[in-house]
Amino acid sequence: MTARTKELRFETRLEPDGRFCAGSEELLPPEAWHAEDLVLAGLIKCSFASLRHSAGRIGVSVGAATAVARCTVTRRDEDGRFAFSTVEVELAATLEPALDEARRGELVERAERGCFVGASLTAKPQYTWRLS
Repeated sequence: MTARTKELRFETRLEPDGRFCAGSEELLPPEAWHAEDLVLAGLIKCSFASLRHSAGRIGVSVGAATAVARCTVTRRDEDGRFAFSTVEVELAATLEPALDEARRGELVERAERGCFVGASLTAKPQYTWRLS
């Protein structure tokens, strides 16, 4: 008989008005947050901070931004400890001035590389960017 692996799923969103939400609930007060929500919120904030920094270096400003981050927590085969097994983050933002596809790709590459939260995770984030 094989044991079922425990799996936890979380979703944290950054709304256009700056509020963070987990699932269908606004994350207030902070005591309602799971540690996983804080990591996902940190990943979102760090990703946008890196995007803004990289964009500013080329004279581009980042406007309205939204994001959704999701993770799966499960037991690792190699050591039996619970950890993030998947991390996905979808980010959308407006750029001024708009960039062509090649320059947007370069900007995304720099933003992902510059996000230390994402770089710190053993389960490397899978990013999806929508920049307009």
